[in-house]
Amino acid sequence: MDDYTVKSVDKACFLLDVVSEYPQGITITELAAEVDMYKSTVHRLLTTLMRRGYIEQDAQNGKYKLGYRLLDLGMRLLSSIDLRKEAADALKQLANVSNEVVHLALMDRGEIVYIDKMESDNTTRMHSRIGKRVPVHATSLGKVILAFLPEGEAQAIVTRYGMPSLTEQTICDPDVFEHVLAETRELGYAFDLEENELGVCCVAAPIFDHNGQIAAACSVSGPSNRMTQTRLQELVPIVKDCGRGISERLGHRAGQSVEPRG
Repeated sequence: MDDYTVKSVDKACFLLDVVSEYPQGITITELAAEVDMYKSTVHRLLTTLMRRGYIEQDAQNGKYKLGYRLLDLGMRLLSSIDLRKEAADALKQLANVSNEVVHLALMDRGEIVYIDKMESDNTTRMHSRIGKRVPVHATSLGKVILAFLPEGEAQAIVTRYGMPSLTEQTICDPDVFEHVLAETRELGYAFDLEENELGVCCVAAPIFDHNGQIAAACSVSGPSNRMTQTRLQELVPIVKDCGRGISERLGHRAGQSVEPRG
């Protein structure tokens, strides 16, 4: 350890590294033994990290695991790659070809955040806007992102944030939703059939980074009277092409295996 290293910060970072290896949580006794520190020292560090949201403690079993604040930081880092710039051309083409509203979105703290939106001459005004946050379970964008996360992480997000009913079409049954995610992984796209907003239907496809991990999603949205089942199916290949094009801009190679983000 050099003269410029702050020991307490170094220890806290070490704790985060170790806790990250236990997605189901680790007790303070186990953690103290793992890092070879006094239990009292580990407790002080954990308490500080919990206050900042970097560590969480399970109320039932008392185990410690990573907090969602780290996910927030990770998403900010992902945003710093300037995803919007890399996706711009593909999104414009998708808007022109579909003649509908096109969205680019990330997942942040269990919600979908629109980071770009493009419209065509034929688009119907929607309530979406850049920066708006919507529940992850009620959108096609959220479904494709959740579908390609590790199963345990996806389940944890849904459990933590719930599945509130937004319309009479919103899927609120965890078993049904799990089946939808499995189907999404198999097909490589997802629909939103008036589940987030009455009168609006969407189709979305995933966007992967250079490691083959899910990074974002793109979608086409339109009024339900235009977005019939036939029309939605017609849009599937061009939305998937858009997702593949953006993925390639992020360094994902054609034919590269898709890895669950861990």
